[in-house]
Amino acid sequence: MIETNTLAYKKTSFALALGSFIVFCNLYLFQPMLPLMATEFSVSATQINWVLAATTLMLAVCLIPWAIASEIVGRRIIMVISLLLMPIVGLAMVFTQDLFTLTLARAVMGISVAGYVAVAVAYMAEEFSPKALMLAVGGYISANSLGGIAGRLYGGIIGEQLGWHGAVLGMAVMSLLGAIVVIKLLPQQQHFIPHNHQLHVHGRQLLAHLKQPVLWLAMLIGGLNFALFINLYSVTGFRLVAAPFNLPLSWASLIFLCYLSGTITSRLSGRWASKFNPLSGMILGGVLSLIGMWLGLIESRFTILISLLLLSSGAFFTHSLAYAWVSHHAKVAKATATALYLVHYYVGGSLGGFLLIYCWQHGGWDTVVAGGTILYAIMFILCGYLIKAKQQPVL
Repeated sequence: MIETNTLAYKKTSFALALGSFIVFCNLYLFQPMLPLMATEFSVSATQINWVLAATTLMLAVCLIPWAIASEIVGRRIIMVISLLLMPIVGLAMVFTQDLFTLTLARAVMGISVAGYVAVAVAYMAEEFSPKALMLAVGGYISANSLGGIAGRLYGGIIGEQLGWHGAVLGMAVMSLLGAIVVIKLLPQQQHFIPHNHQLHVHGRQLLAHLKQPVLWLAMLIGGLNFALFINLYSVTGFRLVAAPFNLPLSWASLIFLCYLSGTITSRLSGRWASKFNPLSGMILGGVLSLIGMWLGLIESRFTILISLLLLSSGAFFTHSLAYAWVSHHAKVAKATATALYLVHYYVGGSLGGFLLIYCWQHGGWDTVVAGGTILYAIMFILCGYLIKAKQQPVL
């Protein structure tokens, strides 16, 4: 097993983090451009949200098929295929002209990125020692946040200067170069055991995971956490380009620098889990995010900045702990379990956008906060049930 503070750990964790960075750059490239594209295509905020939601929905749908494939052929080959598909789809996207075709292309991008997302943590769970796993997952999710920041900043700044076609072309080229580096650095698996099960066997494994409250409740918590986090950012983007702030898109996209606080807390999550109860950490993360959302009720740029820093800190902390929790507590079919967690995660993100952006369109930030508070309340209730489920004896 790969241990911490070794050359193999540094090399492998860097490769996995770089791949994650590329994935999340592509995934969230369009998020800061949504207000601009709503104007360009003359559609509402809810309609233009399909450009982002199509990607995350297809990502969610394809996680399980990719995970099942990885149980047969291995994790590494799935990650390589995923990394190479992204620049190909990106180049094809450059030639789209209408919103429908663009949305379809973004859906295909969701299929492409799903392969890497579905199996990366399973690869770590099989190759890293338990101690190294928690640290590696924290680093991997930190790379998620850095990729999300970079992709959004790039999309907002380059999209405003060169249009979305230019932004997509540049991202495709950078993705290809990054994929080549990852492929060279990422070692072949040493501990993977192929399981050429029939589909009904994988179906039983999925049902078995869903029947375990200690797993399923953590998946639901992850889904609600992401539904709130990503879409509160989307709404804030629309809020800042509108009156009374009237910021240009490139300036409004700088809000995604607030993800850096999440980069820090996701790294700290591994240390929390090794010293304290991960469940209390999930609740702590939710409380921080909730306070951040409420703080956004104050109509000033400074308080919005602080609110987003708190939102990111709490959301990434909760996500890191819940993600690692599922990977740790799944005794068999770990790739399927982690992929199932991410299905909940990205379905939550996709559906949450239509709820919170609808609240924004019809009632402004006050209505968004009211809807968000209800979702946070449900998340805390689920945390309580998870605490009880963990205390139940295993039969």
